Amino acid sequence: MVQATTQDDATRPDFCSDPRMLAPARTERVDLGDGAFVLRSPEPLQPYVRCVGEWLEHWARATPDALAFAEPDGAGGWRGTSWRELRQRTGCLAQALLDLQLPPGKPIVVLSDNSIDHLVLLLAGMHIGRAVCTVSSAYCRLAGSDFSRIHGILQTLDPSLVYGSDAAVYGPPLLEAGITAVAVFSQGAAGHPGAHALAQLEDTEESPAVMQAFAAITPDTHAKYLLTSGSTGHPKVVINTHRMLCANQQQLGQTLRFLDHEKPVLLDWLPWSHTFGGNHNTNIVLRSGGTMYLDDGRPLPGAIDRTLAHLQSVQPTLYFNVPRGFEMMLPALEADLALARRFFERLRMVFYAGAGMPVSTWQRLQAVAAKVRSEPLWLTTSWGSTETAPAVTFPTWRLDGPGVIGLPLPGVSLKFVPVLGPGSKLEMRVKGDNIFPGYRNNPEATQAAFDAEGYYCIGDAGYLLDEADPLQGVVFNGRVAEDFKLTSGTWVSVGTLRVKVVSALAPWAQDVVVTGHDRSEIGVLVFLSEAARRLPPAELREHLRAGLRAMKDEHSGSSQTPMRALPLPDAPSAAAGEITDKGYVNQRAVLARRAADVEALYAAPADPRVVTP
Repeated sequence: MVQATTQDDATRPDFCSDPRMLAPARTERVDLGDGAFVLRSPEPLQPYVRCVGEWLEHWARATPDALAFAEPDGAGGWRGTSWRELRQRTGCLAQALLDLQLPPGKPIVVLSDNSIDHLVLLLAGMHIGRAVCTVSSAYCRLAGSDFSRIHGILQTLDPSLVYGSDAAVYGPPLLEAGITAVAVFSQGAAGHPGAHALAQLEDTEESPAVMQAFAAITPDTHAKYLLTSGSTGHPKVVINTHRMLCANQQQLGQTLRFLDHEKPVLLDWLPWSHTFGGNHNTNIVLRSGGTMYLDDGRPLPGAIDRTLAHLQSVQPTLYFNVPRGFEMMLPALEADLALARRFFERLRMVFYAGAGMPVSTWQRLQAVAAKVRSEPLWLTTSWGSTETAPAVTFPTWRLDGPGVIGLPLPGVSLKFVPVLGPGSKLEMRVKGDNIFPGYRNNPEATQAAFDAEGYYCIGDAGYLLDEADPLQGVVFNGRVAEDFKLTSGTWVSVGTLRVKVVSALAPWAQDVVVTGHDRSEIGVLVFLSEAARRLPPAELREHLRAGLRAMKDEHSGSSQTPMRALPLPDAPSAAAGEITDKGYVNQRAVLARRAADVEALYAAPADPRVVTP
């Protein structure tokens, strides 16, 4: 049975009601029996470009002098490059890469943070059909003298060329990596044995060979390799083809229709080692011919100040961040309405992803925006993964709060399968042109990633907000692998519970990690906010107790009520892998590193640090 529904545009006000700006919400539901079903958009996916470089070629001709990308110049200003300059630099470096006669089949690997040099190398590699893999810089910068993890990653990737911005930082990890690869640096190349300076490579005249290699690219040519986050296991190397990346941007373009007639302006810090920043956001700019200012801030104490300073000179029209980033920006926005007005004034869309957003953060963003702009703030999200290029769903209507992840994009089929039979939690599976072909050199993991019908088993769960009205959207229901059972046999949905606990303990909890696997009660390890750290211990305990009591009064079920909390004295450690460079807490890593704190939560007699309702 197929049920098709379309939302009446008149029910949605202003920007969100204009079909020229946003596609109306539409979906089809196909019931498969035994509680399984498929959602898909009735709008067919339109043709998309052959490869990523087609966008660069187009804008270099159509708007050659427009600002494409800019980065901080170190003196409080910006150093930018136009679309013409970006294409010229890309062509010259692509020629140099061809001249190096790199061994075939081996990728280019980038170890450093976002920069224009990084971008040029990324585009140059893809322009001649050479896959590029950006690896999180944290593996080099935070490892001290222990480079075993980055050495393992480099040996797995087996690169033909490795780039780092500064030889002083990224040279040492290469010296004993056990690989044979060309080394390239923007700074300090002369001090690294056999290394090339990026500027010298760019001082190469482009020949027809570049466009000959460009013409040979097919949609199935490998464009990028990305490492999975490792939040649920060991990182794998995800193949990203040109088809995936170009199809996904076409899917977004048919949904966010305003991108076809409004040049987006982004201020963005999200790392290119992840699909959110490297594919979703960067490719929006490449496809739309917009402008991206590379933010060197981070959602970390001190580093967030750089983001706030950049907002004095840049007014984005689209803003993307993780929930932690918004939480760290909010105190400044709430205290300085002039800054808030500059930030919100031109925004079409404020977008969060990477982790669930607490209700309290959502409400604070809406409240401060309402003080400085007349049009309601369109605060939204999406859902997907590294393997899906990344967007699978998108809500094109105003949401009342976090949780709903929208409806499938054009060309996407989203299947819901009961994990434990009819009536149980629904695992989501995905099919479409934006889905990856597999993991590099890992046929076993590739086979395990797809079901018998060719759907990618993403590992996330979801359900319809309203079974009778699919247009209300899909609700994210956590990762299947993170969920656990209490000794009562009751399942705990970790992802959704975490967001509820952070909201209940606001503003005292920066984040929490849920415990209780094979125990009788749920507990939480609490990473404290800066406001909480300023409180006397007794007062903090009372605030945490009040939050736990409120949850207990609201939810009687054991799967939704933490019965104990342990405030932690320190912040999550990025060096230990407890917090990723996207700014979210790695549940698995925290539980492993702080096993003693988990034991203290459940100790008898009770540990005096533990707070109960």
